[in-house]
Amino acid sequence: HMIVFASLVATLFLGGWHGPAFVPGVVWFFLKMFAIIFLCIWVRATFPRLRYDKVMKLEWKFLLPVALLNVLATGLVMAVL
Repeated sequence: HMIVFASLVATLFLGGWHGPAFVPGVVWFFLKMFAIIFLCIWVRATFPRLRYDKVMKLEWKFLLPVALLNVLATGLVMAVL
Protein backbone atom coordinates (compact mmCIF):
# COMPACT_ATOMS: atom_id res chain seq x y z
CA HIS A 1 0.00 0.00 0.00
CA MET A 2 2.83 2.35 0.76
CA ILE A 3 4.26 2.01 -2.75
CA VAL A 4 0.91 2.84 -4.33
CA PHE A 5 0.49 5.80 -1.97
CA ALA A 6 3.99 7.07 -2.75
CA SER A 7 3.49 6.74 -6.50
CA LEU A 8 0.16 8.59 -6.35
CA VAL A 9 1.63 11.41 -4.25
CA ALA A 10 4.64 11.68 -6.55
CA THR A 11 2.40 11.78 -9.61
CA LEU A 12 -0.36 14.07 -8.36
CA PHE A 13 1.52 16.51 -6.14
CA LEU A 14 5.22 16.39 -7.07
CA GLY A 15 5.09 16.52 -10.85
CA GLY A 16 5.46 12.81 -11.54
CA TRP A 17 8.40 12.02 -13.79
CA HIS A 18 9.23 15.66 -14.61
CA GLY A 19 12.56 16.84 -13.28
CA PRO A 20 15.91 18.14 -14.45
CA ALA A 21 16.65 17.54 -18.13
CA PHE A 22 19.74 15.42 -17.47
CA VAL A 23 17.94 12.86 -15.26
CA PRO A 24 15.72 10.26 -17.00
CA GLY A 25 12.05 10.48 -16.05
CA VAL A 26 11.85 6.97 -14.61
CA VAL A 27 14.82 7.60 -12.32
CA TRP A 28 13.40 10.93 -11.16
CA PHE A 29 9.99 9.35 -10.47
CA PHE A 30 11.53 6.55 -8.39
CA LEU A 31 13.65 9.06 -6.46
CA LYS A 32 10.51 10.98 -5.55
CA MET A 33 8.75 7.75 -4.65
CA PHE A 34 11.55 6.54 -2.39
CA ALA A 35 11.74 9.96 -0.71
CA ILE A 36 8.02 9.76 0.12
CA ILE A 37 8.37 6.18 1.40
CA PHE A 38 11.34 7.24 3.55
CA LEU A 39 9.34 10.17 4.95
CA CYS A 40 6.37 7.91 5.78
CA ILE A 41 8.56 5.34 7.52
CA TRP A 42 10.42 8.07 9.40
CA VAL A 43 7.22 9.71 10.67
CA ARG A 44 5.75 6.33 11.63
CA ALA A 45 8.88 5.34 13.55
CA THR A 46 9.28 8.73 15.25
CA PHE A 47 5.81 9.27 16.67
CA PRO A 48 4.08 6.76 18.95
CA ARG A 49 0.73 5.32 17.99
CA LEU A 50 -2.29 7.01 19.47
CA ARG A 51 -4.50 4.94 21.70
CA TYR A 52 -7.93 4.13 20.30
CA ASP A 53 -9.79 5.84 23.14
CA LYS A 54 -7.80 9.05 22.68
CA VAL A 55 -8.48 9.08 18.95
CA MET A 56 -12.20 8.62 19.57
CA LYS A 57 -12.20 11.39 22.18
CA LEU A 58 -10.45 13.73 19.72
CA GLU A 59 -12.99 12.86 17.04
CA TRP A 60 -16.08 13.36 19.20
CA LYS A 61 -14.87 16.42 21.12
CA PHE A 62 -13.10 18.34 18.34
CA LEU A 63 -13.31 17.00 14.79
CA LEU A 64 -17.06 16.35 14.64
CA PRO A 65 -18.05 19.83 15.93
CA VAL A 66 -15.58 21.46 13.54
CA ALA A 67 -17.02 19.44 10.66
CA LEU A 68 -20.57 20.44 11.60
CA LEU A 69 -19.56 24.10 11.81
CA ASN A 70 -17.95 23.76 8.39
CA VAL A 71 -21.19 22.36 6.94
CA LEU A 72 -23.16 25.20 8.56
CA ALA A 73 -20.76 27.87 7.30
CA THR A 74 -20.82 26.41 3.80
CA GLY A 75 -24.62 26.39 3.83
CA LEU A 76 -24.70 30.02 4.95
CA VAL A 77 -22.25 31.06 2.24
CA MET A 78 -24.25 29.19 -0.39
CA ALA A 79 -27.49 30.81 0.83
CA VAL A 80 -25.98 34.30 0.68
CA LEU A 81 -24.41 33.81 -2.72
